[in-house]
Amino acid sequence: MSVIAEIIDTLEYKVEKLFSKIKGLEKNNQDLRLELTKAAQIIQKQSEEIEALQKQYDTLKIANSLLGSDNNKRETKLKINSLIREIDYCIAQLSD
Repeated sequence: MSVIAEIIDTLEYKVEKLFSKIKGLEKNNQDLRLELTKAAQIIQKQSEEIEALQKQYDTLKIANSLLGSDNNKRETKLKINSLIREIDYCIAQLSD
């Protein structure tokens, strides 16, 4: 009977170790999920900053072209033509 008791004790010990490992892994998983969420927020914020900087860059290119720079003249002309078409469309809508 003592052999069976030893087997049961060993089994109980191993089960307790497994539960301990499971709890540790669950905590690790929770920490990793939190870290992933923070990383996703940082990526979102950086993407928004990149988009804002790209808009500023485009605006500066247009302003530079308007000031007489030969660089990006074609883009500036296209943008101005696009704005003129939008204004014409708005005027036509107001006339109706």
